[in-house]
Amino acid sequence: MWYVSTRGMAPRVDFEGALFSGYAPDGGLFMPEELPQLGRETLRQWSALSYPSLVAELCALFIGPELIPRDDLNDLIQRAFRRFRHREVVHLSRLRDGLNVLELWHGATYAFKDLSLSCTAQFLQYFLQKRGKHVTVVVGTSGDTGSAAIESVREAKNVGIIVLLPQGHCTKIQERQMTTVLEENVHVFGGECWVEGNSDELDEPIKAVFADVAFVKKHNLMSLNSINWSRVLVQMAHHFFAYFQCVPSLDMHPLPTVEVVVPTGAAGNLAAGCIAQKMGLPVHLVAAVNCNDIIHRAVQRGDFSLSEAVKPTFASAMDIQVPYNMERVFWLLSGSDCQMTRGLMEQFERTQNVRLPEELQSKLSAAVTSESVSDETILQTMARCWEENQSLLCPHTAVAVSYHYQQMLRQTPSPPRCCLAPASAAKFPEAVVAAGLSPETPAEILALELKETRCTPMRKSDDWTVMLRDTIEDMGRRWRATS
Repeated sequence: MWYVSTRGMAPRVDFEGALFSGYAPDGGLFMPEELPQLGRETLRQWSALSYPSLVAELCALFIGPELIPRDDLNDLIQRAFRRFRHREVVHLSRLRDGLNVLELWHGATYAFKDLSLSCTAQFLQYFLQKRGKHVTVVVGTSGDTGSAAIESVREAKNVGIIVLLPQGHCTKIQERQMTTVLEENVHVFGGECWVEGNSDELDEPIKAVFADVAFVKKHNLMSLNSINWSRVLVQMAHHFFAYFQCVPSLDMHPLPTVEVVVPTGAAGNLAAGCIAQKMGLPVHLVAAVNCNDIIHRAVQRGDFSLSEAVKPTFASAMDIQVPYNMERVFWLLSGSDCQMTRGLMEQFERTQNVRLPEELQSKLSAAVTSESVSDETILQTMARCWEENQSLLCPHTAVAVSYHYQQMLRQTPSPPRCCLAPASAAKFPEAVVAAGLSPETPAEILALELKETRCTPMRKSDDWTVMLRDTIEDMGRRWRATS
């Protein structure tokens, strides 16, 4: 299995190359050169699998036994999921009026990113130990990515991690999940507690550092943001598992469709769903966003352009203006047209304003439905779901569930529907209270309040790129001194 850049100007790489690269050298994102096609019999066999076994089957298709033999792959995935609280790893909650909620948040940080990052970290360490190498991971986060990335590599001998957080875009719990990790291989930047800026601004110093090819090579830098192919690969399992849990029968011709509602910010989960679609999984995707609605505008009318500013919402992890994984979606739906994708993305980087070609917008709106949800609707949805089911939703899950409630109002026939739940409500007590409900906080989250914290201030007057480079160099020196 080979991987090519969406922009078509970089050499192809194998899975190991894609894993360690993040962005391709030409600024694009890596995608499989060819997608395996899954027939009815394969889907029938996979429908009986547990979630970890499904992840293993998917990874085996895209990694190849010459890089990770199948027995080793099974062991890595088993190890990745051993800290999850639910015995099924993910759990489908069947609620009133056909509401199906797939809980993806039973990992260490109570967020769906634990699923892909725990696997990705295992793959990283597997290759690093074989090669006797060290990497430094750099992550910008608007919420859950940072803590999940830290948890996946804390105490890893061959991995150092640097996380940048934006001011006001994380809850106190999200912040403490990062700043209370005191291991030597973890460094968190914050202005008093947070970086003074939004999550898109954080990408600027990270992109500047990664643009210095010699520096990246010297320090073995990589990113674990959702640009990393490995994360998208594991997230494909959400869609397969949701389908198998909700499909009425695999004996019907043609196979029935299941609607998967994806609350999305950077569009990693959405890209994973589009790939699953292209492989033959009969899902229809719904991109559910908050009022930061660039994906919704792209689907509805081909308007892929920045708004004037990011609007803070209760669904803070989706407060994103630049959904970089849409580049993968554009490439996929255009029939792997690198030239068109490169032109679109370079224009977007130059002007922040792109009108999608009519044919691409038509394909996008056929593959994906979209909905944009206000803060008021988020809170109303959280309150209704509690009243009807005694089930607390996080605000991001509420963005998805609100689509289900809207479809019920319209009373139009629809296929079975599954809403992805990316985080536990326990991480968002402020939103729970705003919805007029009482937070339920697990003991391990309460304990964060009592722990020592460590973070480095990063203010607007500072040169963020220089600070980041200095920290990377310091981490490298420390690793060389102990290895």
